[in-house]
Amino acid sequence: MRGTQNIVLFLLWFLSIYVTASFCANVTYDSRALVIDGKRRVLISGAIHYPRSAPQMWPDLIQKSKAGGLDVIETYVFWNLHEPVQGQFNFEGRADLLKFVKAVAAEGLYVLLRIGPYVCAEWNYGGFPFWLHLIPGIEFRTDNEPFKAEMQRFTTKIVDMMKQEKLFASQGGPIILSQIENEYGNIDSAFGPAGKSYMKWAASMATSLDIGVPWVMCQQSDAPDPIINTCNGFYCDQFTPNSNTKPKFWTENWSGWFFTYGNAVPYRPVEDLAFAVARFYQRGGTLQNYYMYHGGTNFGRTTGGPYISTSYDYDAPLDEYGTLRQPKWGHLKDVHKAIKLCEKALVAIDPTITSPASNIEVAVYKTGDVCAAFLANIDATSDATVNFEGSSYQLPAWSVSILPDCKNVVLNTAQINSESWISSFTTESSKEVVGSLKDSITGWSWIDEPLGISKNNTFSKHGLVEQLRTTGDTSDYLWYSLSIDFVDDTSAQTVLHIQSLGHALHAFINGKLARSETGNANINVDIPVTLLTGKNTIELLSVAVGLQNYGAFFEETGAGITGPVTLKGLKNGSTIDLSSQEWTFQVGLKGEELDLPNGSSGQWNSQSTLPKDKPLTWYKTNFAAPSGTNPVAIDFTGMGKGEAWVNGQSIGRYWLRDVSTHGGCTDSCNYRGAYSSSKCLKNCGKPSQSLYHVPRSWLQPDSNTLVLFEESGGNPTWITFATKRIGSLCSNVAESHPPPVDKWNSGTVGPVLSLECPYPNQVISSINFASFGTPRGTCGNFEHGDCSSDGVLPIVQKACIGLSNCSIGVSINTFGDPCPNVVKSLAVEAACA
Repeated sequence: MRGTQNIVLFLLWFLSIYVTASFCANVTYDSRALVIDGKRRVLISGAIHYPRSAPQMWPDLIQKSKAGGLDVIETYVFWNLHEPVQGQFNFEGRADLLKFVKAVAAEGLYVLLRIGPYVCAEWNYGGFPFWLHLIPGIEFRTDNEPFKAEMQRFTTKIVDMMKQEKLFASQGGPIILSQIENEYGNIDSAFGPAGKSYMKWAASMATSLDIGVPWVMCQQSDAPDPIINTCNGFYCDQFTPNSNTKPKFWTENWSGWFFTYGNAVPYRPVEDLAFAVARFYQRGGTLQNYYMYHGGTNFGRTTGGPYISTSYDYDAPLDEYGTLRQPKWGHLKDVHKAIKLCEKALVAIDPTITSPASNIEVAVYKTGDVCAAFLANIDATSDATVNFEGSSYQLPAWSVSILPDCKNVVLNTAQINSESWISSFTTESSKEVVGSLKDSITGWSWIDEPLGISKNNTFSKHGLVEQLRTTGDTSDYLWYSLSIDFVDDTSAQTVLHIQSLGHALHAFINGKLARSETGNANINVDIPVTLLTGKNTIELLSVAVGLQNYGAFFEETGAGITGPVTLKGLKNGSTIDLSSQEWTFQVGLKGEELDLPNGSSGQWNSQSTLPKDKPLTWYKTNFAAPSGTNPVAIDFTGMGKGEAWVNGQSIGRYWLRDVSTHGGCTDSCNYRGAYSSSKCLKNCGKPSQSLYHVPRSWLQPDSNTLVLFEESGGNPTWITFATKRIGSLCSNVAESHPPPVDKWNSGTVGPVLSLECPYPNQVISSINFASFGTPRGTCGNFEHGDCSSDGVLPIVQKACIGLSNCSIGVSINTFGDPCPNVVKSLAVEAACA
C-alpha cells in the first residue's frame, strides 16, 4: 500500500497556512461553497447551546472546539428562555445570547445562528413559550395570522439585537449564516396548502430583514430562492440541494443521540461518525455541523419530551461536563485536518466520482496542478484493495481514505491514532462534604409538602381540566381534589378508575398513597380502594415531565387527568362517574409558593427523625464544594424522582428509574454499517441517569445549599458528590510502510504517538504500559503480543514523565525491529497527576 493514514506528514504545512476566521463584510454562496470575501470556503461547524452550560464554561468550550478544528459554532435561539412571559425578556446569565456570540468571535470563529424560532432540540415545547398557545385563534407553524405575527416579532427582535451589536458578517461580525424555521419539511404535508404558504411566508419574512448573510432552511427540499436548503441526519452524503446554484450543506450531523428516562443510553462510534463526515466532503459537501459538539445539560425544567433526561450529553466530542471525549474528539480533529488539506481542490471544482468495484467509490477533485482524492469502501463487512493512479490502497470495511495530493493517504476514518482516556466519577471523601451527603443524617432538615389543597390561589369547577392550559407550564404539578360522601355502599372490590394524558400520577385516598403511575403518556389505571362511610377525599397529583417538542400540531398534545374518573364495583353493582362532579384544583406546590428551592422560608425541621422513602418531602442540607477544579456531579442513587437546586439554581429533574428490560447493550459496538439510535446502547439494567451536573461556577468554596423536592420517596443520606477524573490516557499507533514523503517540507517522516494530560497543571506521572511490536488489548487492558521490543518502557518514560504532553516517533529507528516484515505498533498507557 502506498501512503499512510498518518496526518502528521502535513502538520507543519497545515500550521503554517492556518489562520483564524477574519471577519468579513461580504458573505454569499455559489454552487460549490459559502463565499467569504470572494473566497470559497470549506467549513466545519459544531453545535454548542449556550443555555445548556454555565456562561463561565463558554470560553473553554469554544477554545476546545477551535482546537478540535472547528471554524464555526452553531446555536439555536431559545424563544421560551428569552421571553418566558409575553413582552418580558431575559438575556442574562445562561440566556445571554450576545455574550455567547461575542465569546465565539473572541476566538476568531464564525457563528451559524439558527433563530427558528421553533427549535425542536429536545427542548421544552420545542422552544416556544407556553403563553403562545393561549393566544386566541392561534395555530402553530402554519398560515395563521396570530402565529405569524408573534413569530415575526420575536425573529425581528433577535435580528435587531445582532444588528445593534454589529454581529452579522455584513457588519464585520462573526455571524455568517442564519436559519429560519427548523425541519419543517418533515411535517409540512400535515398542514396541507397552508403549510406551503406558511413556509414561503417564513422565507420571505426572513430575507426581508436584510441581515446581509444567507439564510438556510434545513430539511426543506422546496425552500425558495435565495434560501439554501440543507440536510440533517446521521448521513448526508447523498443529499442534493434543490438548485444547482446552491452549495451542499449539512446542518445536523448527529454525533450521538439523546436519551430518555427508563431507557438505555445510545452512543455512536467515532469510526462511523468520521466515515459520515468524510463521505459528505467526498461527495461535494463544503459545510457540515455536528449536532452536538457539546450537548450539555437540561437545567431546570427545560427538557422536552416528555421523559427526556436532564443530561444532554449526546455522546458529543465534548462531553456534558466540557471534557474532551477521547478518542472521539482527537480522531475527528485528525479528520478535520485531513479535509482542510484538501480545501483548495474541494472548492475549485465538482468531484469526478467513479465506482471501480462493488461498494467502492473514488472521488477525485483535480484542476491544474491541484488534486485531492477520497477512496471509500462502503461495504459493511469486507475490506478491499483499490488500485488508484497506478498504486494499491488497502481500505477497511466502512471507511474512507483521504489523499490530499491524490497519492499519499493522510488518514483512514477507521484507523484511530489519537489518544483515548479512561474516565470515571470518584466519590468525594466525607471530610470534603459537610452534612449528610455520605452516611450521617446530621445537617439535613426537611419540610413535608402538604397533601392536596394547601394554597390560597385554588379554584373549583364541575368537571376535570387539562393540565397544561391550567398551569401555563409554570409548574410540573397540578392537584385534583374531590370530597365525596358514602353511606355504606362500597365493597372490598371497589375500584377507582383513572384515565389521564400523563405524564405521571400519584393517587391519595383519605390521606394515604394508593397508587403511583409514572412514565406513561396515557395512563389508564384501576386502583383498589377502601372507602369510609361518610366523607372521603380523593386527591390526585398529576405530574408533567417535559412538554412535547416535535411533530405536527404538537401544541395540541395535552397532559393531566382528563378522565373519565369513576368508582366501580359498588355493592349495588353500579358505577359512579366522578368526572363531572365539583373538583378543586391547585397549580403547583406549597413549597414552590414558599420559595423553598432557594432554601428560604418555611419551618425546616431538623430536630426529629429524618423521614426516608416518604413521598412529597422537601430536603435541605449545606455542603462544602469538592476540592480541586475537576467537573462536579451529584450521585442521586437512593432517590426516586424530583428536582434539585444548588444555591437556588435548578440542576434539573432527577429520576432514578431503571431501564426497560429489552436489553440490547454491548460493551463494544461494531461501527460498520448504517448507524441508528438503537444500534449501540449502554447502561442496561441501571438507572438511565444517576449523575447530575453541577457547574463549578455555581459553587462557593465552603458554604453551599442543596435543596431537593422528592416526589415519590427516597433516602437522601445515600447522596454523594463526585468529581470526574481521568484514570489513564492511552494511545496505540502503527508504523507506516513505506514511510511517506512529506512533499511540502521534503524528507521522510513517520507516524507519531502523542499523549497530553486532560487538565491544566497536570503532568504525566507514570507510564503503566509500553510496548512496540504486536501489543494486544485496549486502554486499561493492554498486554504484550508475540513480538515486542526490549527497552521500550524506559524510552517512553524518558520522553514523557514530568511533561504535560509528549510525542514519540513510531519507528524501528527508535525501538529496534523485533520482528522484521511485520507491521508493528506502539501502545502506551500513562497516568497524569
